[in-house]
Amino acid sequence: MADPALPLDGFRVVAFEIAAAGPFCTQLLADMGADVVKIERPGTGDTIRGWDSAVHGLSSGYVWVNRNKRSIAVDVKSDSGKAVMRRLAKRADVFLENFAPGVVDGLGLGYGDLSALNSRLVYCSISGYGQDGPYRDRKAFDLLIQGEAGIISSTGYPDAPAKASVPVADIAAGMYASNAILMALLQRERTGEGRYIDIAMFDAMLSWLAYFPHHYWHQGELPERVGMRHHYVTPYGPFKAKDGRYVNFAVASPRDWDLFCKRVLQREDMFADERYATVEGRRRHRVELEAVIDEAFASADSKVWLERLAEAELPYGSVRDIAEVLDHPQVLARGMVREVDSPVGPVPVIANPIKMSGAEPRHGPIPSLGGDTDDVLHDVGFADDEIASMRADGAVA
Repeated sequence: MADPALPLDGFRVVAFEIAAAGPFCTQLLADMGADVVKIERPGTGDTIRGWDSAVHGLSSGYVWVNRNKRSIAVDVKSDSGKAVMRRLAKRADVFLENFAPGVVDGLGLGYGDLSALNSRLVYCSISGYGQDGPYRDRKAFDLLIQGEAGIISSTGYPDAPAKASVPVADIAAGMYASNAILMALLQRERTGEGRYIDIAMFDAMLSWLAYFPHHYWHQGELPERVGMRHHYVTPYGPFKAKDGRYVNFAVASPRDWDLFCKRVLQREDMFADERYATVEGRRRHRVELEAVIDEAFASADSKVWLERLAEAELPYGSVRDIAEVLDHPQVLARGMVREVDSPVGPVPVIANPIKMSGAEPRHGPIPSLGGDTDDVLHDVGFADDEIASMRADGAVA
């Protein structure tokens, strides 16, 4: 159970979830002490369990977003399974679901159904496009949302768009959902009433478009794809050095431009060139400016450029592959790789990034499918004979 020092100790979350967005949200809550009861389908469990077998037979995706949870296998279509869900919701603080709109309502487990049993319940729905609007019933995956929300069209190189490599739509929706749940719980302390939360992956990605809408609204400008560069600030790395390694840096102020020209490129003539005197000027002349920098960086190894950038005290860094990242000195110093228990023994995971005085996030086990069914059912008052009867009927496993 939860460490009593953690801020969400004593809160119970019923996680009726699959894949990534919902599980990412509830893992954040579980890491900080919430008792997260994960509802899984008997026999197969969460769909993400079957995506691969990379972690000694376990799915890498499942291991990524399901630590610290208790798994209960319930056939939610059966009458007994629905009774289990209602009893769990009656004694829960939070109910989260991330199925297509209408699915949980069809099971009799929608917000109206469950809030009638528990007026203090905070109920959160995560879906692709939200609970209303013309796209409400569209099937949604991270890839599709990235395309619909403008991420793909603005990412990549001029001749080829690209999606973000990790499922940013799922992650963003999960983060917004966890924030909204915490805000609703805080408000409940004041009002005594729960809330309904509607989180759309599409909305989450729309909110990540940053400055692009403003350039369109105010200048009629659509973002061009600029590869690894910044759309509006240049020079803004990475640039490839002679040894084939990329050097990452940012020149974001007049002082930075001065230091970059004189101490990194060692080209005072560049600083004196009026074309490049301002951020907007450098952007207008991006092609010729970046060609000069490309040629310069190709003349020396990355070590030279990293040393010059460090001496100039400019923002800089390397472009690392995943193996290098996992061995990064900052990763090691911050304890960002931990071991957790799992059905196949201890496995490494990326730690929760929250650092809070007096409240170390939990890094507990990955659950086996239905491994906590009996414990959870006992917690909410089911007797042994009732559990045995439901198991015999296939309602739980």
